[in-house]
Amino acid sequence: MIRTGEISRVTRETDINIKVELDGKGKAEISTGIGFFDHMLTALSVHSGISMSIKVKGDLHVDGHHTVEDTGIALGQALAMALGNKSGIIRYGTAYIPMDESLAMTSLDISNRPFLVFNAEFTNQSCGGYDVCLTEEFFRAFAFNAGITMHINLMYGTNDHHKCEAIYKSVAHALKTAVAYNSDGSTLSTKGVL
Repeated sequence: MIRTGEISRVTRETDINIKVELDGKGKAEISTGIGFFDHMLTALSVHSGISMSIKVKGDLHVDGHHTVEDTGIALGQALAMALGNKSGIIRYGTAYIPMDESLAMTSLDISNRPFLVFNAEFTNQSCGGYDVCLTEEFFRAFAFNAGITMHINLMYGTNDHHKCEAIYKSVAHALKTAVAYNSDGSTLSTKGVL
């Protein structure tokens, strides 16, 4: 079974087309108009093993907020579509990822009970054209639209580029574990459904 999800989302602020393939080997085709965000989404795709085609045109003359948040919404919806009823998956994933002097940890549950805990502090306002405060906005939108309980903790670090990259990669590796097939195809829940 090929697990894919495809979302087109058009508003007055953004025009987004996203396709994901959970078992696609992490092939990334990313274009959002924000170079650093493209870099982070590419890391998310490559390290999760989830192939992602993400094409975004946003109102960057305003700032990056709508582009980043709306990408999180659409990517979460595409992931939820690819997972279907979420049966047969490992469901949980946790990963600690170092990036030079920075260390991030993500623990998540694909539970249909969306929640985000985000603990990270940044030194600067931006990395390139990407406002680092939008990292939390992206993952909130993503988690809530994918139906994921997600805890992201930046343990420490000094370089904001490294901090962001450690966060995105820790989410990627936690996702890689959680979306993998379990041994018997059952739904991992005492209720029998997610």
